[in-house]
Amino acid sequence: MKTKLVLIFFFFGLLSIAAQTKVSGYIFDEYKEPVSFANVLFKGSTQGTITDENGKFYLESDETWSNLIVSFIGYETLDLPLAKRVNYDLNFTLKEEASALDQVLIVTGKQSKKNNPAIDLLRKIWENKRSNGLKQFKQYQYDKYEKVEFDINTIDSALIKSKLFRGMEFVFDQVDTSNVTGKTYLPMFINEAVSTVYGDNIINKEKNDLKGNKNSGFSDNQIIIDFVDDLYNDFNVYDNYLKFFDKSFVSPLSKTGINTYNYVLSDSSFIDNKWCYNIIYYPRRKNELTFKGDFWVADTTYAIKEINLQASKSANINWVKDIYIEQEFEVLNDSLFLVKRDYMMSDFAFSKKEKSRGVYGKRTTLYNNYVFDKEKDKKFYDVEVYNFDKDVYDRDDTFWSENRLESLNKDEQGVYKMLDTLKTVKKFKRLYNLGSILTSGYIEFNSLPLDYGPIFSTFGFNEVEGLRLRAGGRTYFGKNDLWRLEGFMAYGFRDDKVKYGISGKWLVDKKSRLIISGGNRRDVEQIGASLTTSSDVLGRSLASSSVVGTSTNDKLTSINLTSLAVEAEPWRNVIFRLGGNYRTLESASPTFSLDYNTPDGLESEIKQFESSLSMSYFPKRKMTGFGVERLNANDDYARLFAQITRGDKAIFDGDFNYTKLQFSYIQPWQIGGFGRLTTTVEAGKTFGEVPLGLLSVIPGNQSYFSIYNTFSQLDFYEFVSDTYGSVHLEHNFNGRLFSRIPFLRKLNLREIVSFRGVIGELSDENFALSNTGLPNSIPLAAPSKKPYYEYGFGIGNIFKVFRIDFNFRGNYLNEVEYPDARKFGVTGSFGFNF
Repeated sequence: MKTKLVLIFFFFGLLSIAAQTKVSGYIFDEYKEPVSFANVLFKGSTQGTITDENGKFYLESDETWSNLIVSFIGYETLDLPLAKRVNYDLNFTLKEEASALDQVLIVTGKQSKKNNPAIDLLRKIWENKRSNGLKQFKQYQYDKYEKVEFDINTIDSALIKSKLFRGMEFVFDQVDTSNVTGKTYLPMFINEAVSTVYGDNIINKEKNDLKGNKNSGFSDNQIIIDFVDDLYNDFNVYDNYLKFFDKSFVSPLSKTGINTYNYVLSDSSFIDNKWCYNIIYYPRRKNELTFKGDFWVADTTYAIKEINLQASKSANINWVKDIYIEQEFEVLNDSLFLVKRDYMMSDFAFSKKEKSRGVYGKRTTLYNNYVFDKEKDKKFYDVEVYNFDKDVYDRDDTFWSENRLESLNKDEQGVYKMLDTLKTVKKFKRLYNLGSILTSGYIEFNSLPLDYGPIFSTFGFNEVEGLRLRAGGRTYFGKNDLWRLEGFMAYGFRDDKVKYGISGKWLVDKKSRLIISGGNRRDVEQIGASLTTSSDVLGRSLASSSVVGTSTNDKLTSINLTSLAVEAEPWRNVIFRLGGNYRTLESASPTFSLDYNTPDGLESEIKQFESSLSMSYFPKRKMTGFGVERLNANDDYARLFAQITRGDKAIFDGDFNYTKLQFSYIQPWQIGGFGRLTTTVEAGKTFGEVPLGLLSVIPGNQSYFSIYNTFSQLDFYEFVSDTYGSVHLEHNFNGRLFSRIPFLRKLNLREIVSFRGVIGELSDENFALSNTGLPNSIPLAAPSKKPYYEYGFGIGNIFKVFRIDFNFRGNYLNEVEYPDARKFGVTGSFGFNF
């Protein structure tokens, strides 16, 4: 081991020689207080950085520099000689300027908004603000090269000697040092993609034609890539707000930036033969979603030439210690600017402490070979690009040497070889398999094309089944399987019954995503847990297994469901589905009745065939994979759903004739810097006479979990209807308000408000059909006199993982009519959110 450590330290020495000049340290004032956002650069260059909130900085250059300049308004400028090429943990003290004290010029770091040349330039940027240069042309195309990388950072002797890497010490041969943070890191994953992007602004369509994709050996790399791409959304620095990690950061170029940032005119210089001004910016307050950094702006066009952004360390964002962004632009003329290079790096870590270990996630995107106003036939954009081309993922070295817009450095080249070797190590295979299980919920059997799971459904509990054990599995040859079978068996220790289900689906046509599916399930579940039910034959609501609730969860139903359906996606994200199902329903509990009246007396079992035609539309949805099952790569898209369902007595001897219409619309809205609003509108109507088991149940929530699209203060079956309309509103301010309160600021809490309302009707005929008068029957009522509503207040991000909601019932509180009405309740949820 000692020999290996010597080799590692020798390698570190080689790295120090390769990078000519490195320097890190802290800047303090005369009172030993850190000087935040001070300017640090190599003397005689434009290569510099800015200290963080703690006065810390790191600066690196491939060239050799002998002096360092440290400056900040109100302080004397330091010109410091560098004794060595590598200088770590230096401490510098800035002294206040006497002239600055005499002029009462801001020495606390707060910059004036008046007579500030930096803000004068900022106003010029606003006046000349333009949309993305591509929007100025009818059509466009360009080549795009994207590189995604994940690294373990803060590599030290403790990690190298840890049991985790025992037997895998050779991986540390690839250790490098970040030129942004100065931390050592070990590359563990890299993916490259080359594509040509085509767009038409007249018909508002874009097509990404993937030419090649290469990764460092993980078969499920696309999940990692989509995770990074979803977090690192494309953005325009001229926008008022920049969205990262589902949060809206105030852009330093926004018109609201003048109230959010301090601006300092720092320097001027030629960049690519254009005279540019350098402006440093940093936040006025802590704990807000802001950046620090600088940008260069051209003196005639007032277009941004270069900009870097580093998130404030006190920003209200979880699991991310650092965010660093660089963008370089090509300014071709007075009316056209184009992004040339886009780089973003995040440091994911459980703790924001300086020495905590984490993972770097990096994305580098380069753009080249722009072509404009070259029109293509409209059908060109309609050709489906979901088809999986295996050759794209098997390009040779010649292809990559010709198509890379940026060469790999030695460390990146070594990742491919290192991971090929790592995959042969048994210990690494075990660790990789464990991560795969936690991510997918399935245990893979390498000798068989089968997965066991989902493991999180193994245990359950409800009043009817008692303790429920479940075992299931699925076929799995690969993530792009054209067909898949799934099945499960479950046993309840209280009812002493076996339940089971089996389903299958087959992707018949890739171009239109024509899928045939079917299956059968016999189970016990809580129906009516949502207004629009899942089309998955094996789907089962969370309410079916709530362990602890506000009241007894005994309104469960035994269901025998057989389903067959065909669906197609003729246009991207527009799905049509035609299905038929036959089901029998009866109560699973002696304390709950689904009985209904017939001319011959009471009937306890419902037998019904239904056919349905539905359309779903998911604008701006991104998907991963090419097989019969795919994964969502983002969640910030709208969801529109419309369905017509027909129940027919003439088919399979069904019990009822009816027609049901349903519609739902879910839309997330990013409200600038004020957080995220999620709205849901649902409506439905059933034509014809149907019993309780086929009515629309207003979804209550008897658990202590906060479940969106349910009514927290309603019990199951408290309201049922054949005609309904509902609205759900939930707004998360993401700490916008709490960050302004001094004693709450450091807790990084997030405030949530919600409102839920529904109105519905129940016809006299349907009321009479299920009004049996039995002791175990439920009162039948709909919120028809006035809309039922609830409202709530929540506090999120408690210890980064908990959320508590305080829910209030707004009406239907009459103690005679509603003696068991829950006026107030507390629910909570657990989750990992940025």
